[in-house]
Amino acid sequence: MLVQMSSMRDAYAEALVELGAKDSRVVVLGADTSVSIRTSLFADRYPERFFNVGIAEANMVGIAAGLALAGKIPYVSTYSAFVPGKCLDQIRNAIAYPNLDVKIVSSHGGLTVGADGASHQTVEDVAAIRAIPHLRVVVPADANSTRVLVDRSWTTRGPFYVRLSRANVPEVYQSSPDLQIGKAGLLKEGSDVTIVACGVMVNEAVEAAKSLSKDGVSAEVIDSHTLKPFDTDTVLKSAKKTGRIVTAEEQNIVGGLGSAVAETVSDSHPVPVSRVGVRDTFGESGEYKELMTKYGLTSQEIVRASKRLVASR
Repeated sequence: MLVQMSSMRDAYAEALVELGAKDSRVVVLGADTSVSIRTSLFADRYPERFFNVGIAEANMVGIAAGLALAGKIPYVSTYSAFVPGKCLDQIRNAIAYPNLDVKIVSSHGGLTVGADGASHQTVEDVAAIRAIPHLRVVVPADANSTRVLVDRSWTTRGPFYVRLSRANVPEVYQSSPDLQIGKAGLLKEGSDVTIVACGVMVNEAVEAAKSLSKDGVSAEVIDSHTLKPFDTDTVLKSAKKTGRIVTAEEQNIVGGLGSAVAETVSDSHPVPVSRVGVRDTFGESGEYKELMTKYGLTSQEIVRASKRLVASR
């Protein structure tokens, strides 16, 4: 079966243009990466509502805060190495603390940046942003979910961090899914182990469930696209059913999705949790698929983690 690949960046740009047509308050800010992130599409359509501030990311966040105070809905976009990488203080104090309606949509998150190397492979951005009060944290799985979740950010007042990947990724959703901020999606029911994933690892989780099923292991798969506010109800319900959880994320296992799941179950229903992700290390330059294999971000690693948990009971 041919796997359909698509671009989160293209989907984001198309969603922005649609929002621009629906709401004149929507403005877009860039930092000399608008061609790469595709926000130049919005600039071409609505030049009076697009602002390229140059390589001045901290200033861009401050400008976005000012625009929000003036009644606009700013979408701030560049690489995640730069936002939040270079301006966590401005995000905290200028956007999150006053709870402003600013949407930060950063591309090029995680190891899938590939050859750009460790300096641009942000594996810590989700953990850093997740710890800041008021910010909603969203990590779409593919292009179709990106379109929907960007639209949901427009209808949900308050600050957002939406993390996109650079590489074209397999389509998990074949059409516009009915996704809601703060509500995880149940992709497959199972009884032996729960796999909770986000971002590009959702497809790996789906593939892992298929492999496990051939070996008689029934895996439940959850797309936890919203890491904050976290859907504790869905995760706890699944934990009570399967008794064990594997998490999968394209970021550091410290402070990200794995941490959110572990915090949730330890508070209410302790079960074994195995975390698949970057194991507290920096990346390196290379082809992104080779990097994903080297750092254990594959369906095969999810399968191994799941089997270990099933066998340990």
